[in-house]
Amino acid sequence: MINNVVLVGRLTKDPDLRYTGNGTAVAAFTMAVERSFNGADGQKQTDFISCVVWRKQAETLANYTRKGSLLGVQGRLQSRSYDNQQGQKVFVTEVVVEEFQFLETKAQSEQRQQAPAGNGNYGSPSTPPNQNGYSNQNNGYSNNQNGGMPSFARGASPIDISDDDLPF
Repeated sequence: MINNVVLVGRLTKDPDLRYTGNGTAVAAFTMAVERSFNGADGQKQTDFISCVVWRKQAETLANYTRKGSLLGVQGRLQSRSYDNQQGQKVFVTEVVVEEFQFLETKAQSEQRQQAPAGNGNYGSPSTPPNQNGYSNQNNGYSNNQNGGMPSFARGASPIDISDDDLPF
């Protein structure tokens, strides 16, 4: 059987790191994952997915991520149940994370956290995000009279490459 989940999203709050009775670290967190389509009202739809990660990865996640951190996670879907304090059976479905990746640098994360609250800007405070929510930074390209050509290509003469030089 196949049980594989891959998500990319942002943490809704700081991970909750705890330790079991025998000292095993476990971190619980919720990811906000946007759907690839808009709802009937034209607004983006978001799912809030409960996740749990164990052992050393739990400590790493708790130490290096905060509310709003962009993460990629891979794991499996798990269902479980327990009886709450009122004696009612509670069913829980969550992603058990097997691997995760930080999808933004520490500088990007800090810059996003310093931006005024509520502006939705994932880039620098002075650069508005484009339609995808990413900043319109030039990444080495300039918007000058050369038509945004990268600096290594400005004023360069054509390169003569023979078919023997190509790797394919």
